[in-house]
Amino acid sequence: MAYLGFISLACAQQKDRTTLTDTLKNYSAYKRKMTFAGVLQTRYVLSLNKDVDINGKQFDPATSKAISNTFLVKRARVMVKGDINDHFSANILANLAEFNSDPSNKVLENAYIKYSLNPYFQLQAGQFRPFFGIEDAVAVDIIRTLDFSNQYYAFGKNGWQSFQTGLSVLGNVIPSGKLRYFAGAYNGNNKNQTSDDNNTKNLYARLETDLLKNFTVGVNVGSGSLADSDIGNAYGIDATAKIPLSDKLVLLLMTEYKTGANFLAFNADKQPERPDISEYKMQGFYFFPTLRLNHGSRRLRAVEFSCRYEYLDENYRLASNPRQTVIPNVSLVFADDFFAALQVGVAIDKFKNQVPLTTTYNHNLGYVQLQIRF
Repeated sequence: MAYLGFISLACAQQKDRTTLTDTLKNYSAYKRKMTFAGVLQTRYVLSLNKDVDINGKQFDPATSKAISNTFLVKRARVMVKGDINDHFSANILANLAEFNSDPSNKVLENAYIKYSLNPYFQLQAGQFRPFFGIEDAVAVDIIRTLDFSNQYYAFGKNGWQSFQTGLSVLGNVIPSGKLRYFAGAYNGNNKNQTSDDNNTKNLYARLETDLLKNFTVGVNVGSGSLADSDIGNAYGIDATAKIPLSDKLVLLLMTEYKTGANFLAFNADKQPERPDISEYKMQGFYFFPTLRLNHGSRRLRAVEFSCRYEYLDENYRLASNPRQTVIPNVSLVFADDFFAALQVGVAIDKFKNQVPLTTTYNHNLGYVQLQIRF
């Protein structure tokens, strides 16, 4: 009898494979949910050079006064993601710290709708960061050192990356996910603009592949314009690697090179006969090694030692003046995935040709930074 009872129970637990397994008739609210996240980043900065302010601008103490140290809130980002169902979602990201200054064309960062058909095709429309390099692929709320690279901001001002408004598609090329594509079209005149500033749309494409375990290489190509500029191009290549050295020691490597048209320099040149847009070129390179010690205690999860080297020349064919930056940094990580971290470091900037009374001037900036993700 006990044996028969067991057989009856087993049969009762078996699924009826003759019936339709998909019983959902309305996917309107399937997997619907709302999530909130954000990052708060506060810092203290100190100019380590006499007669240079916290923004790196050299000044004459006899005629002007400048701020050489300050506390500030760099980022106070709040992100809302609403999953409508398993295919549609909406993403909004705002940086409330922008209200500390003129918030025009600043506060709203991400504002896009995403459609996910399958791992091979996802579409997003609205304001987002085009995937044009490593720093666009890394989560916007993870800052492993003082800030993003000088290269990122230079290319962002020229419409090649950072927050832009348009349309993008992305996904896997092969089932394993080891080869991925990103492509899209966008206005190219940066975030929070009422409309495009010309009738040319910027186009971009990125292909990245995992050549080995924990070793990824990506290539980027783009075409576009800004305001009244002619059409220019941009190219880039980057690589990331994660190398375990022991049970607790990991080496993280990140490097990137990009070159592209400097639309701002082209538009600012008022010569009656300007050179071709291909002559207004900028290029940048950085190498960012991080040695991570996974401490693993209840309160201190990890310690990271890093030193990013950057090289940037914003007009290397017509007015070359390379800027080199070295940022040694120590991060104490108190919660996994950088949910709580204290960072201390120095940003050392050197120019080939210094320009007095401007930010094109050698300077060193010390900082202590505390950031919390939630």
